[in-house]
Amino acid sequence: MSLIDLIRNAAICSTLFLLASAGAAVREPTFSEYFDSACRGDGIVGAAYVLVHDGRLVGHHEFGFADREQRLPVTAQTIFHYGSITKTLTAISVMELRNQGRLSLDDHITQYIPELRLVHDAYGSMDNITLRMLMSHSAGFQDPTWPYKQGKPWEPFEPTTWNQLVAMMPYQELLFEPGSRYSYSNPAFIYLARVVESLSGDAWEAYVQKNIFNPLGLSRSYFGMTPPYLAADRSHNYTRLKDPAGHEIVADNGADFDPGVTIPNGGWNAPLTDMATYMGFLTYATHGDAATQRLYDSVLPHAALIEMWQPVHMTNNAEAAPIESMGMSFFTAKSGGVTLVGHTGSQAGFLAFMFLNPSTGAGIIAAFNTDSDLPAGKEPDAFHRIFAQALQQIR
Repeated sequence: MSLIDLIRNAAICSTLFLLASAGAAVREPTFSEYFDSACRGDGIVGAAYVLVHDGRLVGHHEFGFADREQRLPVTAQTIFHYGSITKTLTAISVMELRNQGRLSLDDHITQYIPELRLVHDAYGSMDNITLRMLMSHSAGFQDPTWPYKQGKPWEPFEPTTWNQLVAMMPYQELLFEPGSRYSYSNPAFIYLARVVESLSGDAWEAYVQKNIFNPLGLSRSYFGMTPPYLAADRSHNYTRLKDPAGHEIVADNGADFDPGVTIPNGGWNAPLTDMATYMGFLTYATHGDAATQRLYDSVLPHAALIEMWQPVHMTNNAEAAPIESMGMSFFTAKSGGVTLVGHTGSQAGFLAFMFLNPSTGAGIIAAFNTDSDLPAGKEPDAFHRIFAQALQQIR
Protein backbone atom coordinates (compact mmCIF):
# COMPACT_ATOMS: atom_id res chain seq x y z
CA MET A 1 0.00 0.00 0.00
CA SER A 2 1.45 3.38 -0.98
CA LEU A 3 1.56 6.42 1.25
CA ILE A 4 -1.21 8.00 -0.82
CA ASP A 5 -3.39 4.93 -0.25
CA LEU A 6 -2.74 5.21 3.46
CA ILE A 7 -3.69 8.89 3.40
CA ARG A 8 -6.95 8.13 1.64
CA ASN A 9 -7.84 5.63 4.33
CA ALA A 10 -6.99 8.03 7.14
CA ALA A 11 -9.40 10.29 8.95
CA ILE A 12 -7.61 13.34 7.53
CA CYS A 13 -8.32 12.48 3.89
CA SER A 14 -11.29 14.83 3.46
CA THR A 15 -9.24 17.83 4.58
CA LEU A 16 -6.40 16.93 2.26
CA PHE A 17 -8.71 16.56 -0.71
CA LEU A 18 -10.27 19.95 -0.01
CA LEU A 19 -6.82 21.51 0.03
CA ALA A 20 -5.94 19.79 -3.22
CA SER A 21 -9.12 20.98 -4.92
CA ALA A 22 -8.22 24.53 -3.90
CA GLY A 23 -4.93 24.24 -5.73
CA ALA A 24 -2.76 23.35 -2.72
CA ALA A 25 -0.34 20.43 -3.00
CA VAL A 26 -1.37 17.26 -1.17
CA ARG A 27 1.24 16.74 1.51
CA GLU A 28 2.51 13.42 2.74
CA PRO A 29 1.39 12.55 6.27
CA THR A 30 3.56 13.26 9.25
CA PHE A 31 4.90 10.23 11.08
CA SER A 32 2.23 10.57 13.78
CA GLU A 33 -0.49 10.66 11.12
CA TYR A 34 1.04 7.65 9.40
CA PHE A 35 1.22 5.88 12.77
CA ASP A 36 -2.47 6.52 13.52
CA SER A 37 -3.60 5.54 10.03
CA ALA A 38 -1.68 2.26 10.08
CA CYS A 39 -2.91 1.38 13.58
CA ARG A 40 -6.50 2.21 12.69
CA GLY A 41 -6.34 0.21 9.48
CA ASP A 42 -5.11 -2.92 11.28
CA GLY A 43 -7.57 -2.71 14.17
CA ILE A 44 -4.93 -1.90 16.80
CA VAL A 45 -6.72 -0.84 19.98
CA GLY A 46 -3.94 1.27 21.51
CA ALA A 47 -0.35 2.25 20.83
CA ALA A 48 2.23 4.95 21.46
CA TYR A 49 5.77 6.00 20.63
CA VAL A 50 8.46 8.30 21.97
CA LEU A 51 11.35 9.99 20.19
CA VAL A 52 14.54 10.49 22.16
CA HIS A 53 17.64 12.50 21.32
CA ASP A 54 20.74 12.59 23.49
CA GLY A 55 18.74 11.19 26.39
CA ARG A 56 16.01 13.83 26.15
CA LEU A 57 12.40 13.08 25.30
CA VAL A 58 11.81 15.21 22.20
CA GLY A 59 8.47 13.85 21.06
CA HIS A 60 5.69 11.48 22.01
CA HIS A 61 2.38 10.39 20.54
CA GLU A 62 -0.47 8.23 21.81
CA PHE A 63 -3.21 6.44 19.89
CA GLY A 64 -6.40 4.68 20.93
CA PHE A 65 -7.30 2.93 24.16
CA ALA A 66 -5.44 1.18 26.94
CA ASP A 67 -8.77 -0.32 28.02
CA ARG A 68 -11.34 -0.42 25.23
CA GLU A 69 -14.30 -1.44 27.41
CA GLN A 70 -13.72 1.34 29.94
CA ARG A 71 -12.78 3.82 27.16
CA LEU A 72 -9.52 4.63 28.91
CA PRO A 73 -7.14 6.28 26.44
CA VAL A 74 -3.47 5.51 26.05
CA THR A 75 -1.47 8.22 27.85
CA ALA A 76 2.19 9.01 28.40
CA GLN A 77 2.00 6.91 31.59
CA THR A 78 0.36 3.82 30.06
CA ILE A 79 2.27 0.66 30.93
CA PHE A 80 2.95 -1.69 28.03
CA HIS A 81 4.75 -5.03 27.86
CA TYR A 82 8.01 -5.20 25.87
CA GLY A 83 8.50 -8.91 25.25
CA SER A 84 11.93 -9.76 23.92
CA ILE A 85 13.36 -6.29 24.48
CA THR A 86 13.81 -7.78 27.97
CA LYS A 87 16.65 -9.86 26.52
CA THR A 88 18.80 -6.72 26.44
CA LEU A 89 18.54 -6.57 30.25
CA THR A 90 19.68 -10.19 30.54
CA ALA A 91 22.58 -9.56 28.18
CA ILE A 92 23.66 -6.40 30.04
CA SER A 93 23.56 -8.40 33.30
CA VAL A 94 25.92 -10.97 31.79
CA MET A 95 28.24 -8.21 30.55
CA GLU A 96 28.27 -6.61 34.01
CA LEU A 97 29.48 -9.88 35.51
CA ARG A 98 32.01 -10.25 32.68
CA ASN A 99 33.40 -6.78 33.42
CA GLN A 100 33.68 -7.69 37.10
CA GLY A 101 35.82 -10.70 36.16
CA ARG A 102 33.23 -13.19 37.40
CA LEU A 103 32.73 -14.93 34.08
CA SER A 104 34.07 -15.09 30.54
CA LEU A 105 31.88 -15.01 27.46
CA ASP A 106 33.84 -18.07 26.34
CA ASP A 107 32.78 -20.05 29.41
CA HIS A 108 30.82 -23.19 28.59
CA ILE A 109 27.16 -23.08 29.56
CA THR A 110 27.35 -26.60 31.04
CA GLN A 111 29.79 -25.19 33.60
CA TYR A 112 26.75 -23.41 35.10
CA ILE A 113 23.89 -25.63 33.89
CA PRO A 114 25.11 -29.24 33.72
CA GLU A 115 21.53 -30.38 33.05
CA LEU A 116 21.96 -29.18 29.46
CA ARG A 117 24.11 -32.23 28.80
CA LEU A 118 20.75 -34.05 28.56
CA VAL A 119 20.00 -32.31 25.25
CA HIS A 120 20.87 -34.41 22.20
CA ASP A 121 23.77 -32.90 20.26
CA ALA A 122 24.49 -34.59 16.94
CA TYR A 123 27.37 -32.17 16.28
CA GLY A 124 29.62 -33.01 19.21
CA SER A 125 29.45 -32.27 22.92
CA MET A 126 27.05 -29.87 24.65
CA ASP A 127 30.14 -28.80 26.60
CA ASN A 128 31.24 -26.84 23.51
CA ILE A 129 28.43 -24.27 23.76
CA THR A 130 29.61 -20.94 25.15
CA LEU A 131 27.86 -17.98 26.73
CA ARG A 132 28.89 -15.94 23.69
CA MET A 133 26.91 -18.32 21.46
CA LEU A 134 23.85 -17.97 23.67
CA MET A 135 24.18 -14.17 23.62
CA SER A 136 24.29 -14.13 19.80
CA HIS A 137 21.48 -16.67 19.23
CA SER A 138 23.91 -19.09 17.62
CA ALA A 139 24.01 -21.98 20.12
CA GLY A 140 21.71 -24.25 18.10
CA PHE A 141 18.71 -24.26 20.47
CA GLN A 142 15.15 -24.23 19.16
CA ASP A 143 13.14 -21.03 19.04
CA PRO A 144 9.94 -21.83 21.00
CA THR A 145 10.29 -21.96 24.76
CA TRP A 146 7.42 -24.44 25.05
CA PRO A 147 7.78 -26.65 21.94
CA TYR A 148 4.79 -28.89 22.62
CA LYS A 149 2.12 -26.18 22.78
CA GLN A 150 -1.08 -27.20 20.97
CA GLY A 151 -3.31 -24.34 22.13
CA LYS A 152 -5.34 -26.51 24.48
CA PRO A 153 -7.04 -24.62 27.34
CA TRP A 154 -5.26 -26.59 30.07
CA GLU A 155 -1.77 -25.72 28.81
CA PRO A 156 0.16 -22.95 30.58
CA PHE A 157 0.96 -19.79 28.66
CA GLU A 158 4.65 -20.45 29.31
CA PRO A 159 6.52 -23.03 31.44
CA THR A 160 5.95 -22.10 35.06
CA THR A 161 9.07 -23.60 36.68
CA TRP A 162 12.69 -24.38 35.90
CA ASN A 163 11.96 -28.05 36.61
CA GLN A 164 9.60 -28.15 33.64
CA LEU A 165 12.35 -26.97 31.31
CA VAL A 166 14.82 -29.49 32.71
CA ALA A 167 12.27 -32.29 32.29
CA MET A 168 12.02 -31.44 28.57
CA MET A 169 15.77 -31.42 27.94
CA PRO A 170 16.14 -35.17 27.19
CA TYR A 171 13.47 -34.75 24.48
CA GLN A 172 15.21 -31.91 22.66
CA GLU A 173 18.02 -31.76 20.15
CA LEU A 174 20.23 -29.05 18.71
CA LEU A 175 19.08 -27.80 15.31
CA PHE A 176 22.54 -26.95 13.91
CA GLU A 177 26.22 -26.90 14.82
CA PRO A 178 26.75 -24.43 17.67
CA GLY A 179 28.36 -21.18 16.57
CA SER A 180 27.80 -21.81 12.86
CA ARG A 181 24.86 -19.49 12.24
CA TYR A 182 22.06 -17.41 13.73
CA SER A 183 18.69 -18.79 14.84
CA TYR A 184 16.56 -16.88 17.35
CA SER A 185 16.20 -18.72 20.66
CA ASN A 186 14.13 -17.85 23.71
CA PRO A 187 15.48 -20.68 25.90
CA ALA A 188 19.03 -19.36 25.49
CA PHE A 189 18.14 -16.35 27.62
CA ILE A 190 16.56 -18.40 30.35
CA TYR A 191 19.87 -20.26 30.54
CA LEU A 192 21.82 -16.98 30.66
CA ALA A 193 19.58 -15.78 33.47
CA ARG A 194 20.42 -18.93 35.43
CA VAL A 195 24.10 -18.00 35.08
CA VAL A 196 23.37 -14.52 36.49
CA GLU A 197 21.49 -16.07 39.40
CA SER A 198 24.24 -18.62 40.07
CA LEU A 199 27.01 -16.02 40.25
CA SER A 200 25.12 -13.19 41.96
CA GLY A 201 23.05 -15.15 44.48
CA ASP A 202 20.01 -13.07 43.50
CA ALA A 203 16.89 -14.06 41.62
CA TRP A 204 17.18 -12.62 38.10
CA GLU A 205 14.40 -10.07 38.72
CA ALA A 206 16.09 -8.87 41.91
CA TYR A 207 19.46 -8.63 40.18
CA VAL A 208 18.06 -6.43 37.40
CA GLN A 209 16.17 -4.28 39.89
CA LYS A 210 19.32 -3.70 41.97
CA ASN A 211 21.83 -3.30 39.16
CA ILE A 212 19.91 -1.72 36.27
CA PHE A 213 16.48 -0.37 37.21
CA ASN A 214 17.39 1.30 40.51
CA PRO A 215 20.58 3.10 39.42
CA LEU A 216 19.00 4.30 36.16
CA GLY A 217 15.82 5.47 37.89
CA LEU A 218 13.41 3.16 36.07
CA SER A 219 10.95 3.45 38.93
CA ARG A 220 7.84 2.22 37.09
CA SER A 221 9.42 -0.86 35.51
CA TYR A 222 8.56 -4.30 36.86
CA PHE A 223 8.21 -7.99 36.01
CA GLY A 224 5.30 -10.39 36.32
CA MET A 225 1.94 -9.27 37.62
CA THR A 226 1.15 -5.56 37.92
CA PRO A 227 1.35 -4.18 41.49
CA PRO A 228 -1.85 -2.46 42.68
CA TYR A 229 -0.36 1.05 42.72
CA LEU A 230 0.35 0.83 38.96
CA ALA A 231 -2.81 -1.05 37.96
CA ALA A 232 -4.67 2.06 36.78
CA ASP A 233 -2.00 2.68 34.12
CA ARG A 234 -1.64 -0.90 32.89
CA SER A 235 -2.82 -1.49 29.33
CA HIS A 236 -4.97 -4.45 28.41
CA ASN A 237 -3.77 -6.56 25.50
CA TYR A 238 -5.84 -7.64 22.52
CA THR A 239 -5.75 -10.24 19.76
CA ARG A 240 -7.31 -10.07 16.30
CA LEU A 241 -8.79 -13.48 15.53
CA LYS A 242 -11.82 -15.29 14.19
CA ASP A 243 -14.57 -16.46 16.51
CA PRO A 244 -16.14 -19.96 16.16
CA ALA A 245 -18.59 -18.55 13.61
CA GLY A 246 -15.73 -17.30 11.45
CA HIS A 247 -16.24 -13.61 12.20
CA GLU A 248 -13.16 -11.45 12.70
CA ILE A 249 -13.06 -9.98 16.20
CA VAL A 250 -10.60 -8.22 18.48
CA ALA A 251 -10.56 -10.16 21.75
CA ASP A 252 -9.68 -8.49 25.07
CA ASN A 253 -7.16 -10.70 26.93
CA GLY A 254 -7.10 -8.55 30.06
CA ALA A 255 -4.22 -6.65 31.58
CA ASP A 256 -1.94 -9.34 33.00
CA PHE A 257 -0.66 -12.81 32.19
CA ASP A 258 1.82 -15.18 33.80
CA PRO A 259 5.10 -15.50 31.84
CA GLY A 260 6.31 -18.12 34.31
CA VAL A 261 9.99 -18.98 34.24
CA THR A 262 10.46 -17.18 30.93
CA ILE A 263 10.55 -13.65 32.38
CA PRO A 264 14.27 -13.13 31.53
CA ASN A 265 13.54 -13.49 27.82
CA GLY A 266 10.36 -11.39 27.74
CA GLY A 267 8.93 -10.06 31.00
CA TRP A 268 9.57 -6.29 31.10
CA ASN A 269 6.58 -4.00 31.80
CA ALA A 270 6.98 -0.21 31.84
CA PRO A 271 5.67 3.11 30.53
CA LEU A 272 7.46 4.56 27.53
CA THR A 273 8.93 7.25 29.79
CA ASP A 274 11.02 4.57 31.55
CA MET A 275 12.06 3.21 28.18
CA ALA A 276 13.20 6.69 27.13
CA THR A 277 15.37 6.87 30.26
CA TYR A 278 16.85 3.48 29.35
CA MET A 279 17.57 4.84 25.86
CA GLY A 280 19.53 7.68 27.46
CA PHE A 281 21.78 5.11 29.11
CA LEU A 282 22.20 3.13 25.89
CA THR A 283 23.20 6.28 23.98
CA TYR A 284 25.49 7.45 26.81
CA ALA A 285 23.70 10.77 27.10
CA THR A 286 25.86 12.23 29.89
CA HIS A 287 25.70 15.85 28.64
CA GLY A 288 29.22 16.25 29.96
CA ASP A 289 28.08 15.65 33.54
CA ALA A 290 30.67 13.66 35.51
CA ALA A 291 28.11 12.26 37.95
CA THR A 292 25.95 10.90 35.14
CA GLN A 293 28.99 9.40 33.47
CA ARG A 294 30.00 7.65 36.71
CA LEU A 295 26.44 6.37 37.12
CA TYR A 296 26.25 4.98 33.59
CA ASP A 297 29.72 3.44 33.88
CA SER A 298 28.75 1.80 37.18
CA VAL A 299 25.94 0.00 35.35
CA LEU A 300 28.00 -0.85 32.25
CA PRO A 301 30.70 1.18 30.49
CA HIS A 302 29.62 2.35 27.06
CA ALA A 303 32.52 0.50 25.42
CA ALA A 304 30.90 -2.78 26.52
CA LEU A 305 27.61 -1.77 24.91
CA ILE A 306 29.40 -0.93 21.67
CA GLU A 307 30.99 -4.38 21.88
CA MET A 308 27.53 -5.90 22.12
CA TRP A 309 26.37 -4.04 19.02
CA GLN A 310 28.98 -5.51 16.68
CA PRO A 311 27.45 -7.98 14.19
CA VAL A 312 28.21 -11.63 14.94
CA HIS A 313 25.87 -13.36 12.46
CA MET A 314 23.68 -12.21 9.61
CA THR A 315 19.99 -12.94 10.17
CA ASN A 316 19.62 -14.12 6.52
CA ASN A 317 15.85 -13.67 6.56
CA ALA A 318 14.28 -11.46 3.92
CA GLU A 319 11.08 -11.25 5.96
CA ALA A 320 13.05 -9.68 8.82
CA ALA A 321 14.20 -6.69 6.72
CA PRO A 322 15.41 -4.07 7.51
CA ILE A 323 17.03 -6.05 10.35
CA GLU A 324 20.28 -7.47 8.97
CA SER A 325 22.40 -8.97 11.72
CA MET A 326 22.60 -10.03 15.35
CA GLY A 327 25.31 -8.88 17.70
CA MET A 328 25.28 -9.96 21.32
CA SER A 329 21.57 -9.63 22.04
CA PHE A 330 21.12 -6.50 19.92
CA PHE A 331 19.99 -6.45 16.30
CA THR A 332 21.39 -4.10 13.69
CA ALA A 333 19.21 -2.64 10.96
CA LYS A 334 19.96 -0.52 7.93
CA SER A 335 17.93 2.55 6.96
CA GLY A 336 19.13 4.91 4.27
CA GLY A 337 22.67 3.55 4.54
CA VAL A 338 22.78 4.19 8.31
CA THR A 339 23.31 1.36 10.81
CA LEU A 340 20.86 1.36 13.70
CA VAL A 341 20.82 -0.84 16.82
CA GLY A 342 17.98 -2.22 18.91
CA HIS A 343 15.45 -4.96 19.50
CA THR A 344 11.83 -5.88 18.91
CA GLY A 345 9.37 -7.63 21.20
CA SER A 346 6.19 -9.68 20.89
CA GLN A 347 4.30 -11.52 23.61
CA ALA A 348 0.70 -12.02 24.71
CA GLY A 349 -0.88 -9.46 22.40
CA PHE A 350 1.78 -6.82 23.01
CA LEU A 351 4.25 -5.69 20.34
CA ALA A 352 7.15 -3.25 20.65
CA PHE A 353 10.38 -2.04 19.10
CA MET A 354 13.30 0.01 20.39
CA PHE A 355 16.05 1.28 18.05
CA LEU A 356 18.77 3.91 18.32
CA ASN A 357 21.30 5.61 16.10
CA PRO A 358 24.70 5.24 17.83
CA SER A 359 26.23 8.04 15.76
CA THR A 360 23.68 10.72 16.70
CA GLY A 361 22.12 9.59 19.98
CA ALA A 362 18.64 9.58 18.42
CA GLY A 363 16.22 6.80 19.27
CA ILE A 364 12.62 5.72 18.93
CA ILE A 365 10.55 3.30 21.03
CA ALA A 366 7.01 2.19 20.17
CA ALA A 367 4.55 -0.12 21.88
CA PHE A 368 1.26 -1.65 20.72
CA ASN A 369 -1.37 -3.51 22.72
CA THR A 370 -2.83 -5.55 19.84
CA ASP A 371 -1.45 -8.54 17.93
CA SER A 372 -3.07 -10.82 15.36
CA ASP A 373 -3.71 -14.54 15.03
CA LEU A 374 -5.09 -14.01 11.54
CA PRO A 375 -3.21 -15.33 8.48
CA ALA A 376 -0.62 -12.90 7.17
CA GLY A 377 -1.78 -10.77 4.25
CA LYS A 378 0.05 -9.89 1.05
CA GLU A 379 1.35 -6.66 2.56
CA PRO A 380 3.25 -6.14 5.84
CA ASP A 381 1.06 -5.55 8.87
CA ALA A 382 0.86 -2.20 10.67
CA PHE A 383 3.63 -3.07 13.10
CA HIS A 384 6.16 -3.79 10.36
CA ARG A 385 5.10 -0.83 8.21
CA ILE A 386 5.41 1.51 11.19
CA PHE A 387 8.74 -0.05 12.17
CA ALA A 388 10.21 0.66 8.74
CA GLN A 389 8.94 4.25 8.82
CA ALA A 390 10.14 4.74 12.41
CA LEU A 391 13.73 3.90 11.52
CA GLN A 392 13.67 6.76 9.03
CA GLN A 393 12.94 9.17 11.88
CA ILE A 394 16.30 8.48 13.56
CA ARG A 395 18.70 7.78 10.70
